[in-house]
This record gives sequence, C-alpha cells and structure tokens, in this order.
Amino acid sequence: MNSRDRIYTIISGEAADRCGFWLGNPHPDSWPALHRYFCTSSEEELRLKLADDIRWIMAGTYKHPQGKPMFDFKKKGEAHGAGGAFADCEDVQEVEDYEWPNPDFLDFSEVLGRLRNCGDTYRASGFWSPFFHEMMDFFGMDNYFLKMHTHPQVVHAVTRHTVDFYLEANRRFFEVAGKEVDGFFFGNDFGTQLNLFVNPAAFQEFIFPYFRQLTELGHAYSYQVILHSCGSIYKVIPNLITLGVEALHPLQAKAANMEAEKLARDFKGRIAFMGGVDTQELLVHASPEEVRAEVRRIRELLGPCLIISPSHEAILPNIPPKNIEAMADETIR
Repeated sequence: MNSRDRIYTIISGEAADRCGFWLGNPHPDSWPALHRYFCTSSEEELRLKLADDIRWIMAGTYKHPQGKPMFDFKKKGEAHGAGGAFADCEDVQEVEDYEWPNPDFLDFSEVLGRLRNCGDTYRASGFWSPFFHEMMDFFGMDNYFLKMHTHPQVVHAVTRHTVDFYLEANRRFFEVAGKEVDGFFFGNDFGTQLNLFVNPAAFQEFIFPYFRQLTELGHAYSYQVILHSCGSIYKVIPNLITLGVEALHPLQAKAANMEAEKLARDFKGRIAFMGGVDTQELLVHASPEEVRAEVRRIRELLGPCLIISPSHEAILPNIPPKNIEAMADETIR
C-alpha cells in the first residue's frame, strides 16, 4: 500500500496496513538542525527518509497588479487584540465599500507544478481559509466577540465577504487541480488551552453556517475534508463531524479534554485522527524511548484510523531531532 492509498483509506474510516505518518511543517529555523542530524539536503529528501505519507501544499498566491495584500486588515498592532479595519464599524455599508480581494489575481501555476511532483504521497491542499482568525484581525479579538452581541449584522457581513472569497478561490483552484488533490486541508483555531474562544451558541450563529459551505465545497469536488484546529475544541467535535469533517488535526494533547483516552472514548470510529504527539512537553523533554512509548500508547487508543504527527505541525527548534526520528520510526514499525 503506497502513502496515498494509506492515508485515503485511514481518512475513509478503514484500517490500512499501518497508521499514517506526517512530519508536519517544521518552522524554518528547525530545518538546519534536522538536515544535519538526518544527513539530508532538501525537505523532500528528509520526508522520504522518514517515510512521510503526506505533502501539504497550500493553494496559490495572490498577485495584485499594484502589490496590494489579499486582505488589508489595517491592524493597529501585532497582537490579536489590536483593532483592524472594522474595529469601529457600525454600518454594513462600510463593509460593502471595503476593497475586497479579487480572485482574478490568483496564480496557481507554482502549486500545480508541486502537486504533480508528489509521487505516491497523499496531497493535502486548498486555501487555508482561516476566516475565524481573520475576523480577529479585522475587528481585534475582543472586539470581534463583543460585536457578535452589539453589531451582529456587521460581523455577518465581514464574515460573508471573507468566506465568499475563499469559496471562489478554492472553487477556481479545485477546477484546475482536479485529481492532483486528495484532501481539502484548511484551518481555523477554535480553541484555547482550556476551552473554546466563544460559546457553542456563537459557533452556531457566526461560524458554522460559513464553515459548512467550505466543507461542502470540498466534498463537491470529491475531496476528503481535514480540519486543523488547535486548542480545546472537544465541545464542538460532534458539530464538526456533522458538518462533514473527516479528519481532525492536530489533537493538542495538553489542551483540556483533548487527551487521547477521551477522544477515543467519545469519537473513535466517527472521525479519523491526525496528530496527538505532544509538542509542548513530550517531544521537547522526553527521551527517544519515552517518545516511542507514547506513540505506541496513542496508536493503541486512537488507531487504526490514525495519522501520527506532532500535536502542532510547526515543529520548533527546541525539539531534538532524535525525538522526531523516534516518533517516525515507531510509527512505521
């Protein structure tokens, strides 16, 4: 069974020849040490050495003729709480008058070339479509949550325009990518270390209707749907399953109610799992043998529909390469 068939089978809810493995997407500062340890000179060489089953290639670039960004958030600082373009907006007309991105400026040429050179690996792609985070950028995080109560029509208008762009961008990409893509992989971090950012009722009104359109679009093109969401999202996993998510990433192991035992008890057999190997403490401080033991434990609890991977894809330089090696080697045994 090759990597593509293996991951497709796992996400379909069936047992494959083994659990899948995905290295994740290491931080740029992590690559030099990884290459030194594994004696590799390119990302693809390292992934092949680790028997990595997945290639994540995000779709397209935005090339405005005047160099404008896809979304001009006009933030007044770097923090999530900093206000943006709609921080003080109380009128939907202001939202309508904003210069929203034009999908005609999207370029898919580079990503299509990369997708066609993935061999027998599983190809996860599509626009990341992080509309939940972009609402925080447009409004400021606290202000976004407040405006759900004070100016819901404005929140809906900004969300509608943002998601409409992602729907059209993905539609255009899927039309040209066709069978070069296996899974629509997109992300919105819905949780903190302890709980959801907003209550489930707010999800039902302001998030899920738009989220559903993205999952339905992926399925319309016969792609599997993989959601990335960090944090404690236990309370809405049943909703995510109902909305069409087939695999959940990254299973933040130290977040409240996201431990493997609880996920297995409540959701095993209803959704595939991707991730779960703790990057906050385990991979940073444990010995290789302890990492191997944890991989075996997670596999026993969450398998067989499991893709073993770090609990956050952006592996940082504080994770010893020997622990990456142990995680990968134990997975493919």
